[in-house]
Amino acid sequence: MTELLIIADPALMAERQGWLAALAGERRLSDNTLEAYERDTRQFLAFLTEHIAAPASLKDIEALRPADLRGFLAARRRDGAGARTLGRGLAGLRSFLRHLERKGLANAAGATAVRSPRQPKSLPKPLSDRQAIAVVDAHEQLAEEPWIRVRNAAVLALLYGCGLRISEALSLTPADFAGSPASLRITGKGGKTRIVPLITPARTGVEDYVELCPYPLGEDRPLFRGARGGPLQPAIIQREMQKLRGALGLPDSATPHALRHSFATHLLAGGGDLRTIQELLGHASLSTTQVYTGVDSARLLEIYDRAHPRA
Repeated sequence: MTELLIIADPALMAERQGWLAALAGERRLSDNTLEAYERDTRQFLAFLTEHIAAPASLKDIEALRPADLRGFLAARRRDGAGARTLGRGLAGLRSFLRHLERKGLANAAGATAVRSPRQPKSLPKPLSDRQAIAVVDAHEQLAEEPWIRVRNAAVLALLYGCGLRISEALSLTPADFAGSPASLRITGKGGKTRIVPLITPARTGVEDYVELCPYPLGEDRPLFRGARGGPLQPAIIQREMQKLRGALGLPDSATPHALRHSFATHLLAGGGDLRTIQELLGHASLSTTQVYTGVDSARLLEIYDRAHPRA
């Protein structure tokens, strides 16, 4: 189907153009998202025009049924579109229909009733143990100032050595490390608290940072500071990790969060119990831990058989 073919009547096309302009001006969506929404709605209107054998109009949009949208998604799937593409396309159509609904020109309930395609679960890509150890080594850090090198290493060591999220590591205070504790009390998502062991290399890394940090560290203030003394932002660590990827020849999947994946995967490979790893990560569901560690169903059953008292 070429661009010269009519995909909708002028009134509907004008509304569509106004919606795209509003997205660009008011919501400031990225160029890539705008291009995707333009393409997805164009494809839908072309499908609808072919479906009803006439240029799609605002009345046709008002009369849309969930079956019409499911038919479009099925056609796109036959053309080879994957679940992510279909999900994005449905999101764009919902946005367009809500725009028309606010103007009294359509009802978006039909689009809301259509379930988004189930997205495939992509397994995390942990680093090898050798790569992870290099990343958390203070001597491998690339910052010029020694205190920033040890700061970065300490943060990364907490992600890999304790399985912390970056937000959890950056919310720690000096009080959390008072008395050289053997474990940390971490408040994670949803305010859920868990206890994680503090391994010696991670604790030593924090101690090295505290010794060199040029700013006063109040007990209840953030432990990790930026170059100007304010709270350290996650983006700084993410940028440092990006530099390390280039310096150490690591793949693009080597992110701060990949260190948390690596913590879980390496524990499991060393004989760790999946239930315990779930608790250390602060996952509400065992299935989330299963995805994190790449455990297949056969391995999961093997772990249950070995650990369950009634197995």
